[in-house]
Amino acid sequence: MSYIVAISNEKGGVAKTTTTLSLGAALADAGNKVLLMDLDPQANLTLALGIEPGSAAVTSSHILIESAPLMSARLASDVPNLDLIPSHSSIESAEQFLPVRTHYTAGLKRAIENAGPLLYDYILLDCPPFLGAITTNALSAADLLLIPTQAEYFSAYALRNMMGIIRRVRLESNPALGYRILITLLDRRNRTHRNIQEQLQNTFGEGLFKTVIEVDTKLRESPIAGLPITRYKPGARGSQQYRELAQELMEYVKEKDQQTA
Repeated sequence: MSYIVAISNEKGGVAKTTTTLSLGAALADAGNKVLLMDLDPQANLTLALGIEPGSAAVTSSHILIESAPLMSARLASDVPNLDLIPSHSSIESAEQFLPVRTHYTAGLKRAIENAGPLLYDYILLDCPPFLGAITTNALSAADLLLIPTQAEYFSAYALRNMMGIIRRVRLESNPALGYRILITLLDRRNRTHRNIQEQLQNTFGEGLFKTVIEVDTKLRESPIAGLPITRYKPGARGSQQYRELAQELMEYVKEKDQQTA
């Protein structure tokens, strides 16, 4: 059974897509079968894997709006064990079309369930940077919400709205939704970053991943090369930290499985 992780934050520029790509590749390198799903109209995840958004015949837009079969949009990437469902700007129209439908928040969940037994260990959903119908669909389908956030005031402040949508989704469609916050783009030399990191740790406790992603220029370069950081520069600090994050996530999922067994 696939474990579904939605990566979302309404605040842009927090390394959301970088985290989806890098974590997905690190999980794949650890021997997992991973499916990445690009739900962002900007299609940056699609571009980061070297795929032109307009070149795919079927995209996540067709799945959400036209109920196309999930696997009809699957593309293999150059990374072993890592597949992609690409996005296109047309998915933005889902924000208008979906809310007028009955039970519209369950569309993505139904698509995944109707795909039958999937061979993927993990499905990672890269959400758009706003809390609309697309993101609500992702959270309704997810086992875990991963929230990338910078150790900066505005990014940390945006977590209030994220906590609000978690409560709403739990109440309306997905009572079992969990969450974990990931600090990204951390500069340990910056005193403000260190102070906000400490505040986040005090506020969220176990709701915070122990792994922290620090600033690394190689993370900015890897999408240009059409490769995740673990393939572009395997020895880079960013590669090591995303491998640590993958290990922490796998341990979290294993612990959850044991609790429900």
